[in-house]
Amino acid sequence: MSHQAFFAPLALLPDGWRENVLIETSQGLITRVTDNQPQPTDASLLNGPVLPTMANLHSHAFQRIMAGLSEVSLDPNDNFWSWRDTMYKLVARLTPDDVEIIATELYIDMLKAGYGQVVEFNYLHHAPDGQPYADSAEMNNRLLQAAEASGLGITLAPVLYSYGGFGEQPCNTAQQRFRHSTDEYLTLLENLSQQTSAAPLTQQLAVCFHSIRAVTAEQINQVLGAQQQPLPVHIHIAEQQKEVQDCLDHYGQRPVEWLFSNTEVTPDWCLIHATHLNSAEISQLARSEAVAGLCPTTEANLGDGIFPAQSFLAEQGRIGIGSDSHVGLSVAEELRLLEYGQRLQAQQRNRLYAPNQPAVGDYLFNACLAGGAQAAGIESSLRPGARADFMTLDNGLAEIAGAQPAQLLNRWIFACRENPVKDVYIAGQQRIFAGQHPLQDSSRENYIALQRRLQL
Repeated sequence: MSHQAFFAPLALLPDGWRENVLIETSQGLITRVTDNQPQPTDASLLNGPVLPTMANLHSHAFQRIMAGLSEVSLDPNDNFWSWRDTMYKLVARLTPDDVEIIATELYIDMLKAGYGQVVEFNYLHHAPDGQPYADSAEMNNRLLQAAEASGLGITLAPVLYSYGGFGEQPCNTAQQRFRHSTDEYLTLLENLSQQTSAAPLTQQLAVCFHSIRAVTAEQINQVLGAQQQPLPVHIHIAEQQKEVQDCLDHYGQRPVEWLFSNTEVTPDWCLIHATHLNSAEISQLARSEAVAGLCPTTEANLGDGIFPAQSFLAEQGRIGIGSDSHVGLSVAEELRLLEYGQRLQAQQRNRLYAPNQPAVGDYLFNACLAGGAQAAGIESSLRPGARADFMTLDNGLAEIAGAQPAQLLNRWIFACRENPVKDVYIAGQQRIFAGQHPLQDSSRENYIALQRRLQL
């Protein structure tokens, strides 16, 4: 990854769309970006509008293989908790080899969708009987290997999961594969820190707590206090009304209220879902400058509810998107559903925008680009110092070819009938070529064979 130069006839820079942009890189990082330049003879031509890739701030890779298989009503009161029982049955059967196969297929598809980094929120740690593997980091290492093979950047977020419910309830049989004590978790983090430091350009580490029902305040503060340098911090919170009520019953506080009362929530934090917030929690979260990690396709699939995005963004809150259980795998679909949920709730149009950015697509893309990068612990923009991650859109599609620059993001998010992501570069290396990945055929064969073997 020595010096490289790329020439984009049209590119989305931090201050907007610019023409004839020269992007210079060295060792996988952007060193210089200039517009209104002639095309150098030694620069690689990027055909189609060029944009930075998006960070996917929330993934449970193994759940990809059950996407679409829980849409059968076995209970008139189906909800998140009945879905979780189905997920636990899958968890009991997966081996490290299986997880690597699933993650490799998933990460290839993420690249094709325009994601350049994934935050892998991994709580599947142990063997089916709950005993650690000979290498306690086995499952996490398989995810790192899948990311390396695909070329996707990864922020690995190994999960601390100690209890099965509020009040330090013991983990049930299915949850034994997730369980760590605080000391075990800190040892795991130390081991994984050594692993990710071998590839610092594309592999990062995050601290992660499953939820406030699975850890205590003492554990959160002990883990954070043991960190020698700031890392991203991720946690599920306030996803379901039942979770909010259980928290009120046990602690006398709502989940986000409790979190802010028991630890310092800083911009390093990402609160996943945070669906059910009252006005005080909205203000508190926005003031903290932590990111609300939104997963609209999964939240819709599970019937979670609708995040109060209009109120949160009105207070300058920060957001990013993730694909979570991977029932959807599209940057445009997540952003579109985020906006459409607000429209359905308000019965009005064009809900998420800013006075200086009235185009909804531009506002959503840029807000989630910044929030996702913050949550992943990376820089994600076409500016010096950032990793050289970018994608091109396909000018062969009418919606892209016929759009003015100011219309492009709206056209992609709200109008494209096909995925327009054409070429994708990570750290200056091309990973997607005209919508194709070099490993896609072998990966797909392995994935299909696994589905058949599992007989889901």
